[in-house]
Amino acid sequence: MPIFASETSDTADLVATRDALRDSDARFRVLADAMPQMVWSTLPDGFHDYYNAQWYAFTGVPTGSTDGEGWNDMFHPDDQAEAWQRWSHCLVTGEPYEIEYRLRHRSGDYRWVLGRALPIRDANGRITRWLGTCTDIHNAKRNAEQNEILSRELSHRIKNIFAVIGGLVGLSARRHPEAMPYARELQSRISALARAHEFVRPHSEQSAPLITESTLHAMLRDLFAAYPALSEGRLIITGDDLRVDDRGATPVALVFHELATNAAKYGALSVPDGEVSIVSTVDNGAVSVSWVERKGPTLAGPPARQGFGSLLAEMSIVQQLGGELQRNWNHEGLAVSMKIPAGRLTRLNE
Repeated sequence: MPIFASETSDTADLVATRDALRDSDARFRVLADAMPQMVWSTLPDGFHDYYNAQWYAFTGVPTGSTDGEGWNDMFHPDDQAEAWQRWSHCLVTGEPYEIEYRLRHRSGDYRWVLGRALPIRDANGRITRWLGTCTDIHNAKRNAEQNEILSRELSHRIKNIFAVIGGLVGLSARRHPEAMPYARELQSRISALARAHEFVRPHSEQSAPLITESTLHAMLRDLFAAYPALSEGRLIITGDDLRVDDRGATPVALVFHELATNAAKYGALSVPDGEVSIVSTVDNGAVSVSWVERKGPTLAGPPARQGFGSLLAEMSIVQQLGGELQRNWNHEGLAVSMKIPAGRLTRLNE
């Protein structure tokens, strides 16, 4: 039977395609075995059909023993359910897979690894394979845990220092009764600093305050918790929120502590119907915060002399945070506006 040219061409194309795939597979295996991470791949349904040499070197298991679903038994028993649940979710949704879990080492110990995987799709968007890696992060995780413990211990000692300083101020004031009013103001400022530090310091699950994250609004609510006006809805915090840590918490807390203290003594919070509105906005890398008092005692104008609270606000906002500060003693109440570079409120932007 004669062989037509088209048949010969089709056969040659198939052979060329097969050889190309074989060559591509060989190059992939060489590359995967050269990588320091453990590399694995699965079929679209999640069936594991390939692990590189690093996987077997790390785990010490026989070649092929973790194909299919055998991989899940390699995880710490406490991590298996979560790993399987997250992997199953990714198989259904096509979302990238990422998880930290403890993987059994050839020594028998469990080591922390970071598992990641991405889907490979064809021209029509269908998933043809999953390609993943496992990276040993055990030492890095242990170092991070140790640093966290040290940081908590340091923060705890700083908190104790605040308490000691406050106690020394009170003890000195008892020996000099004429200084008692000044001592109480100083103790109040020390207390504000301590609350700001408590808010942003590293916490364990047991010591964490009843807030979800370290943000400007959460810190202000924590700072004003002792004022009835907050729960009564007369002290309102609105606008854009953003993260804040120890860099910005201390100076900001001092300023708002002074504003609230003065409002409770002489301003809107000194009368039953007085109101305070705090509004924050974030725009072009800057945070603008306004403090506006209403329905309090009327003001005749700015005070005759600049008080310590004003000096403290200037020092904290302008000098320490590199921001701008403006006060307006309006007839209906004090209005203060601040503008601070957002990067000065948290170290995350460094």
